[in-house]
Amino acid sequence: MQPRNMSMSGVVDLAAVKAAQEAKAKAEQARAEAARRGGGGAVSPADLVIDVDEAGFEQDVLQRSAEVPVVIDFWAEWCEPCKQLSPVLERLAVEYNGRFLLAKIDVDANQMLMQQFGIQGIPAVFAVVAGQALPLFQGAAGEAQIRQTLDQLVEVGEQRFGLTGLTVDPEAEPGAAPAAAPAAGPYDSLLNAAAQALDAGDLAGAVQAYKNVLADDPAHPEAKLGLAQAELLQRVQDLDPQQARRDAAERPSDVPAQIAAADLDLVGGHVEDAFGRLIDTVQRTVGDDRDTVRLRLLELFEVVGAEDPRVAAARRALARALF
Repeated sequence: MQPRNMSMSGVVDLAAVKAAQEAKAKAEQARAEAARRGGGGAVSPADLVIDVDEAGFEQDVLQRSAEVPVVIDFWAEWCEPCKQLSPVLERLAVEYNGRFLLAKIDVDANQMLMQQFGIQGIPAVFAVVAGQALPLFQGAAGEAQIRQTLDQLVEVGEQRFGLTGLTVDPEAEPGAAPAAAPAAGPYDSLLNAAAQALDAGDLAGAVQAYKNVLADDPAHPEAKLGLAQAELLQRVQDLDPQQARRDAAERPSDVPAQIAAADLDLVGGHVEDAFGRLIDTVQRTVGDDRDTVRLRLLELFEVVGAEDPRVAAARRALARALF
């Protein structure tokens, strides 16, 4: 079977839009910091290639795609082109060092997944990014083409969704649960200062205190959450809620108005409303405006927390809106 480029059109279109440098820089910084700490929370190189079946698809592919792009290799034992392609994908998964996860699915044993993806022939390679499936290519493909496709996929994952990938430690035990990353140093005094500033209504002081922690430890979870929350409060403190909501209702395509209303929604505890408002705005906008809305949505994800199911659902909805 000759290779057939099935899709990267959506990815290419997105990559052609002005790069979201802030999200990419944060992703690179987080990866570098995790490596500097010696692989805390790391996985073994052997864990970069996994076998997936229908029972484990939700957890192993959809949920994992919220932290790393997942490339799916649909194959079968009788498929000769698969025997050429699969080893290349497995080698590249290790070479890319956690930038993507390779999930191998035997179509003979998992025909429901084959039908759901609409696969007419194998080998077929898909990706799942933030819950959204993207067909990559079908049939045998040269390594140069595969690398180009993977590079685009990784770029979209980092720039569009802030996906930092997995930290790989050659010394980690295969299959072991990732250990929690240790803190780079004691920050009790700085975190206490931030809390005291918040209690005193000094939002600027709290923001600076959290930034001081993150300057030394960019992945510190408490400081990241605190900074996101403090900056949100700082943004809404001078807003007139009634006027902001009127502006948003009257001007549905006005990006600043929708962002301001989403901030107010979140502060008021209306998480789904905030996420839904910005996802709707993403669908109505293009170019820099769309990127501005997307970045604000990623910031609100930080406020709520990646483990919240509402964030996972919104990431999937955002992927659908973008692709």
